[in-house]
Amino acid sequence: MPYHPTVQGHPPLSPLYLPASLAMSSPLAYPGIRISGCWTLGAEGSSNAGSLDRLLPPVGTGRSPRKRTTSQCKSEPPLLRTSKRTIYTAGRPPWYNEHGTQSKEAFAIGLGGGSASGKTTVARMIIEALDVPWVVLLSMDSFYKVLTQQQQEQAACNNFNFDHPDAFDFDLIISTLKKLKQGRSVQIPIYDFTTHSRKKDWKTLYGANVIIFEGIMAFADKTLLELLDMKIFVDTDSDIRLVRRLRRDISERGRDIEGVIKQYNKFVKPAFDQYIQPTMRLADIVVPRGSGNTVAIDLIVQHVHSQLEERKLRWDMAALASAHQCHPLPQTLSVLKSTPQVRGMHTIIRDKETSRDEFIFYSKRLMRLLIEHALSFLPFQDCTVQTPQGQDYVGKCYAGKQITGVSILRAGETMEPALRAVCKDVRIGTILIQTNQLTGEPELHYLRLPKDISDDHVILMDCTVSTGAAAMMAVRVLLDHDVPEDKIFLLSLLMAEMGVHSVAYAFPRVRIITTAVDKRVNDLFRIIPGIGNFGDRYFGTDAVPDGSDEEETASVG
Repeated sequence: MPYHPTVQGHPPLSPLYLPASLAMSSPLAYPGIRISGCWTLGAEGSSNAGSLDRLLPPVGTGRSPRKRTTSQCKSEPPLLRTSKRTIYTAGRPPWYNEHGTQSKEAFAIGLGGGSASGKTTVARMIIEALDVPWVVLLSMDSFYKVLTQQQQEQAACNNFNFDHPDAFDFDLIISTLKKLKQGRSVQIPIYDFTTHSRKKDWKTLYGANVIIFEGIMAFADKTLLELLDMKIFVDTDSDIRLVRRLRRDISERGRDIEGVIKQYNKFVKPAFDQYIQPTMRLADIVVPRGSGNTVAIDLIVQHVHSQLEERKLRWDMAALASAHQCHPLPQTLSVLKSTPQVRGMHTIIRDKETSRDEFIFYSKRLMRLLIEHALSFLPFQDCTVQTPQGQDYVGKCYAGKQITGVSILRAGETMEPALRAVCKDVRIGTILIQTNQLTGEPELHYLRLPKDISDDHVILMDCTVSTGAAAMMAVRVLLDHDVPEDKIFLLSLLMAEMGVHSVAYAFPRVRIITTAVDKRVNDLFRIIPGIGNFGDRYFGTDAVPDGSDEEETASVG
């Protein structure tokens, strides 16, 4: 019996047909069209229910409870640029609560359809129309299984079926999507279509406001279906798909026309009829003509916007500020002893009349003392060496593998010379976190970390920390790269009690080390009495009005 999904207890519904030629000035012109449950936009294709026994959930099965959620990192270029903004795939979701965990889940969209139907183009159009800053586009093409030698030989002769469900590593797809929805980073294989094999390099993805997963078998597994909040089927004429496939495979993948046509007739077309077209019934929305159907895309965007609004993905700074009032300072905090020398240097750098040269000089002195103090918390073990006099000396040596410094740009990088001066051959990474001026949310814009950082003790450097927002996000990124929490040392010249509490409560095993803690922040979250904008004073840049008391006027520490 063909499967018909049910919606909120209602009986099975037939898909709603929206002619591809329909021109609509506004989605509101047709208020009866719903973008939820099993309502669809487009033409219904023929079904073959018998071929779907591995992917269809039983009738009446509700969606399983969804868990938490969270694009690409490192130095990959932005996904696209619009007239309004750059849509980044290098972002990190800003909605962490005062516990350092993600408070809301992202919205996951599945895009299915035949080969060369225009799924990726539709995905990019949706991303551009959504106009949200952080998006991840996950392609099913990355998850082809590793071929055996015999299968490699078949693929070279266009005799291997890449359009069968068994060609994809669904276990890896599901685990990857689950991790993204749990706010964890994932490693994505890079597939070489010329050699039909995975490359040695992998790329790292993070989550975002919206996750778009596209592929010919996007709806071909019931567990995978449960992870998707919206399912879209891109329905494109078979002749158009064939022409697109010919152009793509010949120009981009080094194939010849005879091999492409042979593969299409033997595998692609039969697989579409048996495995792909029947999944159209599982889609919430069917988009005929793909990227040419701007009406359907507008309706999709409208619905996703409403879902994002319901999730209220916003950084609650007020909650963060009030979460730990009147609590004693945590035991993980270590403050450099306030000797007359240390207090004297603080007096100089806090004085608004101090010249830039003196500010830099005494800041560097404090940084050196701070880092020397921090190194005493690293693990050491007994070791014996022989002195030039031939005598044994029982001393201490570093018990870890390596030390890596990570600076939160821009002011955090001013601490790098001091770290290099006391740690020989230390590795350095950088993180750029800025605040969205419209929402007040911290956002990750750039990330460069050394390889195998998970084995290191990490010195995370930020010159001032007021709310703790940027520091929490930076710690979160390190944890995503499998750095153990107890191997992270957060160093700052000056912190507010609010920031100390926020970081310590969220990450109770992170060691927090500073030269001074001020009690208050004002309504603009500037540290009181504070030090001013450290980055502006150090680099000699003009302060931006209403900027925060942080390492960067656009950052919230």
